[in-house]
Amino acid sequence: MGRAVVIEGPGKLSVQHAEPEEPGHGEVVVRVAWAGICGSDREVLAGTRPEGFVRYPVVPGHEWSGTVVELGSGTDPELLGRHVVGEGFRNCGRCSRCRRGDTTLCAAGYDETGFTQPGAWADELRVPARLLHVLPDDTDLRAAALLEPAACMAAATLLAAVVPGERVAVIGGGTLGLLAAQLIAASGPAELLVVDPRASRAALASRCGATGFCSPGAAPGGFDVVVEAAGASGTGSLAVRMSRRGGRIVLTGLAGHEAEPIAPADLVTAAVTVHTVFGAPSRAWTHAVRAFTAGLLDPAPLITHDFALEEAERALQLLGFPEVEAGKVLLHP
Repeated sequence: MGRAVVIEGPGKLSVQHAEPEEPGHGEVVVRVAWAGICGSDREVLAGTRPEGFVRYPVVPGHEWSGTVVELGSGTDPELLGRHVVGEGFRNCGRCSRCRRGDTTLCAAGYDETGFTQPGAWADELRVPARLLHVLPDDTDLRAAALLEPAACMAAATLLAAVVPGERVAVIGGGTLGLLAAQLIAASGPAELLVVDPRASRAALASRCGATGFCSPGAAPGGFDVVVEAAGASGTGSLAVRMSRRGGRIVLTGLAGHEAEPIAPADLVTAAVTVHTVFGAPSRAWTHAVRAFTAGLLDPAPLITHDFALEEAERALQLLGFPEVEAGKVLLHP
């Protein structure tokens, strides 16, 4: 008999017994090693996630790592026993968007592990084998649980297309921003500035490849590339102000309330190219996994807390205390 954290509806969380599920055709069962908690999981519990992007009751958990323990028919026998991570978007793989690689924009509609499908806050997870990315046998599965947010930042950095010698700024010194910094650092920028109001993040930013650190109020301009990874009010406008004319901006964050929206006239006069990221398509997952296995991406220093599965509600509460210096928080079955 397994266990799973279930959110029945806004404010209703419990740990329940979960009957083992047989994998269907093309599916596998993964024994979850570690599962991450992010802001979107807090939105699910609070009931503030946008309509259509959650289906109650739900087992959360879209960031995870684990080991394949059972195979359904039509799957590769060599997957059994392998360490894996997996894409969350249950794309159809057949529509024109999927065929051109935009798997997060599948025309079949939004369907994602941990939001509309059972997620990894459980002992076991049933998932389509085609969404798996196999990791080396000696992989640190605790660190690998951060490959989902890393893949989202890989999507951003692929769009940013940093080349050696460019000046780059990352707005946000949290988990997403520092994962982006690591990926960008591998491209050889001449300058890599991390912008965050918390001075306590400076040392970790430096460890992640940043050459400089400052608060938003002291942020300079003239950058070739600006990646916004904070999702706070005003950070999109800040990205525009920090970019040089003709520069490139990638927006990844979603502010709950935007007090300083981007003005179209500012975009036009700055002649910037603006990209946006919603999740991680398959090519971004491949990029993140390769960087991780090559040692260019090290998520482990970003993990500050871990809790047992039964302590999921306490872990979620921890992220709501601004006085607690919490980075990435993990659950382990």
